[in-house]
Amino acid sequence: MFAIYFLALIVLLILSVPIGVSLGITGMAFLVLEQSMGLEVAIQRIVVAADSFSLMALPLFILSGNIMCGGSISRRLVEFMDSLIGWITGGMSMVTTLASMFFGAISGSCTATTAAIGSIMIPGMNEKGYAKDYGSAVTAASGTLGAVIPPSLMTITYGTITGVSVGALFMAGFLPGILMGISLMIVSYFICKKAGYKSDVKFSFLRVYVSLKKSILAVLMPVIVLGGIYGGIFTPTEAATIAVVYTLIVSVFIYKDVAFKDIPRIFIDSALMSGGIMFLVCTASLFGWTISVARVPQMIASAMLSVTDNPILILMMINVLLLVIGCFLESIATILIMTPILFPIILEMGIDPLQFGIIMCVNICIGTMTPPFGVCLFVSSGISGVPVERIAIKALPYLAILIFDLLLITYIPTISTILPSLFL
Repeated sequence: MFAIYFLALIVLLILSVPIGVSLGITGMAFLVLEQSMGLEVAIQRIVVAADSFSLMALPLFILSGNIMCGGSISRRLVEFMDSLIGWITGGMSMVTTLASMFFGAISGSCTATTAAIGSIMIPGMNEKGYAKDYGSAVTAASGTLGAVIPPSLMTITYGTITGVSVGALFMAGFLPGILMGISLMIVSYFICKKAGYKSDVKFSFLRVYVSLKKSILAVLMPVIVLGGIYGGIFTPTEAATIAVVYTLIVSVFIYKDVAFKDIPRIFIDSALMSGGIMFLVCTASLFGWTISVARVPQMIASAMLSVTDNPILILMMINVLLLVIGCFLESIATILIMTPILFPIILEMGIDPLQFGIIMCVNICIGTMTPPFGVCLFVSSGISGVPVERIAIKALPYLAILIFDLLLITYIPTISTILPSLFL
């Protein structure tokens, strides 16, 4: 019977009804019509979902990311990365990836990373002779690192739903994020070598020193935030508060590239974005609870186990499912909808919940650069003016290497679990 309501959800999404509204309507309808529960039960579930200390980190990291986008932190990071590797063949595309890794360690968002780095690197690469569609593609691919490199908004959401330690998830995301970043840079090197994109600058220790001096406060931010979490000085939520205060002080009083008159607009934009995400979190929590009431995870687990009880094949099926869904749904929505369905299955199969959280995040991040609704593709297209389909074609080599990385992360658990097991 639940299939009817799930079909209704799909129809609402096709009709472009907002995801949060669609989840709320179908969840309430199922509880009232099928379970004979009052609306007060649905309201209670929504309130319980919002009452989470860990979730407070979401709007705070969003705010710190918006403050940085409004200032020069991203530009200073790019200049420092350019001084380190900009001299290599295809250096500009590698700088895009490395800068995205550093900015992702500050913002926690694929979209914010793509927008902040892309607004600098896409025009910069075009000036250096790189094709605009290629520059847009490497920017979209590099933007995926924003939600894998900690802190990550998706791992915060996953940890809140499952009870897995957010700090452990942050640490588990380090090596997968670095693996993905290095893989993208290797692909960039060979593409640029074939296309003849060569650098016109030489390596200089003086240039590295000068750019580091200008960007040191930006480089130190992830060190302070993540070092404080892993050092036991503060929780991830408190770290998000530190990030907001730090970025405000640096952008307003030290770099002086965010004016006082800009602060209300930044706060309003952050509140609107956070409000939309929190509404989605609450209604998705309601829908996830109806999924558990309807015993959907158990039915899906039985269906999968009727095909095979091999964990390798089960993980492959889950990966394919998440890659497909990630092409159509927004990242946080995918986490919120699919985690209640898949989490009981991986527990039954004896799969590490910590590793599975990273597998989910990587899957969904790949979806952000995959048509038809890859948000990183649309952000890159908006910056460059290149049609999304042209960017998607140029991004195919990057998509292939990221899927290869996903398989490594899936079937070599140590990549995700070694740092938490050593340090936590």
